[in-house]
Amino acid sequence: MTDTQSPQEAQQSPLQKAIFDIIFGYDSPAGRWFDLVLIILILSSVAAVLADSVASVHADYGELLYRLEWAFTLVFTFEYALRIYSTTRKRAYIFSFYGIIDLFSILPTYLAFLFPAAAYLLVIRILRVLRIFRILKLFRYIGEANLLYAALLQARRKIFVFLFSVLILIVVFGALMFVIEGPANGFNNIPVSIYWAIVTITTVGYGDIAPQTSLGQFVAAFAMICGYAIIAVPTGIIGAELMQQVQRSGQRQTGVSSTCDGCEASGHDLDAKFCKYCGERVQRS
Repeated sequence: MTDTQSPQEAQQSPLQKAIFDIIFGYDSPAGRWFDLVLIILILSSVAAVLADSVASVHADYGELLYRLEWAFTLVFTFEYALRIYSTTRKRAYIFSFYGIIDLFSILPTYLAFLFPAAAYLLVIRILRVLRIFRILKLFRYIGEANLLYAALLQARRKIFVFLFSVLILIVVFGALMFVIEGPANGFNNIPVSIYWAIVTITTVGYGDIAPQTSLGQFVAAFAMICGYAIIAVPTGIIGAELMQQVQRSGQRQTGVSSTCDGCEASGHDLDAKFCKYCGERVQRS
């Protein structure tokens, strides 16, 4: 191993390194072309699966689509084998997010021998298109995604309380409508009535079950109004947390922080009043 070689490069043969640079790399023209061709094949494969689910298309082109699907699967199987062959961290790749998606994208075709309907699970291949983030160098947007994730994580308890409250409200509305309308008007039991309450409060309104009595219609109208009010609650919760995350991120990026009077440490949270290191009061800068 030379001084310029990494441990991974030292363990690779020239053929493995060449394949690795093309399949896993994206800085070289060959790597970018490989990823672009791969994404085109993935989208074509998913389109073929979607088209095959249409009865008229299946009747006219079912055999052609079946052969195309096997061709796509064999290509992806060969690609998956090359990925395992070319990397020195085989276990890390196999159990990584992309490794699992790559495996699941080829399994349905083979499982279709035992369960024919499993072939339609090939639409999971669309997840492989996430590699376009790497090709188009969109990783700079991951920071924004992390802010949203952090906001959701901070608001998880509030969201749980909100969902639990909505669940209680739905059960109450469902039981109330079962008592008011009863089986005679389609509310055969409380679970069915709860289903109606979910559809009504979420403002979906399928219309397959509807109250017939005046009192039932009044309760339904009140449930619909509650549904519109409920929509605003999670928006406010997540919006507030997201704003705090943006402020914290801006504080870290601009260097505006607070300094501890005792240990002179900085980098505290925006709303921090005491030092997280020594417990002394912090001074805003």
